[in-house]
Amino acid sequence: MEALKKYPFEPDYAIPPWQTLLEVMESLNMTQKELAIRTGITVQSLNRIFKGEQPVTYETANRLELATGVPARLWNNLEARYREQLAKIEEQKRLERELDWLKSIPTRELIERGAITPQQDKTRLLREALKFYGVSSVAAWHEVWETPAVAARRSPCFTSCPGSASAWLRLGEIQAHAIECRPYNHNTFKQTIQDIRKLTVQKPEVFVPEMRTLCAEAGVALALVREMKKVPWSGATRWLSSQKAMILLNIRGKTEDLFWFAFFHEAGHVLNDGKKDLYINDETQDDPRERKANEFAADTLIPRRWNDRIRLITAKKEVRQIASELGIAQGIVVGRFQHLTEKWNFFNDLKHKFQWTENK
Repeated sequence: MEALKKYPFEPDYAIPPWQTLLEVMESLNMTQKELAIRTGITVQSLNRIFKGEQPVTYETANRLELATGVPARLWNNLEARYREQLAKIEEQKRLERELDWLKSIPTRELIERGAITPQQDKTRLLREALKFYGVSSVAAWHEVWETPAVAARRSPCFTSCPGSASAWLRLGEIQAHAIECRPYNHNTFKQTIQDIRKLTVQKPEVFVPEMRTLCAEAGVALALVREMKKVPWSGATRWLSSQKAMILLNIRGKTEDLFWFAFFHEAGHVLNDGKKDLYINDETQDDPRERKANEFAADTLIPRRWNDRIRLITAKKEVRQIASELGIAQGIVVGRFQHLTEKWNFFNDLKHKFQWTENK
């Protein structure tokens, strides 16, 4: 019984209303000509109904009720079900022609995350995947996710793994759409950036909800989605409407300096760049807007005038002192030191590492 509930039977045929009409006529010993006279429907129209070329309209159903005694609602229901089933059959044929697309979509990973419902039948799985993306066909998916108008700024990952790349972005969109935000306010978000900078010294259980609240009050939905396989991105920015921006982050690299840099990088896109483009932070694109976003993140976290002092650090106590003076996490200072000196193994024990507490 459980299996039947999970995978309901769907017939690959449609029962037309005229079949029931023929049975009713036979039970009443009524010819087609007599039915035409009693209903005022021409023989030609009845012929088209019997061939499935003409639907049973509300007017026809009312006339059939008077002539046969069968309620009009029954004829209307039969017609609606018939047309619905015909549409499903056509959709099934279309989906069967589009099954190859599923090979490019990380359906197993999306099922594991609870984003789509598992299905034994491939066409049903395809339907679930399309529903996840909010499109009705594979052609529509290509239009939404591969046209320059929507994904004008793309990374090599879009070319090599478009399914995985789009899946991660879509997970972020779904999460962001569910976050209630005030209309975007540029000045409010500028102040929010400074307020969030102070949160870098807090633990994730403290700073995550506070960040989301502060961002939402400024018109920015902060989405946190676990890394997707084959997608080497740390963040993305997209405007969901003219009044609502999305900042999407993961914890690729898992250390606090990388996480915070990624956030302020995306915040830089929100503050300084246009609302039409999709901005992806994969550290491979030579784009002036990416360089500008990097500079914004770096200067927001640690103004460049501190670089000479940080470059000369020789002991942990100096890291702690500078972090205290700046009012930021020690790991961010370590990250800047490593970036400036290329001494990537120094002071790593001062960095906090983040881990996901939910499978999203």
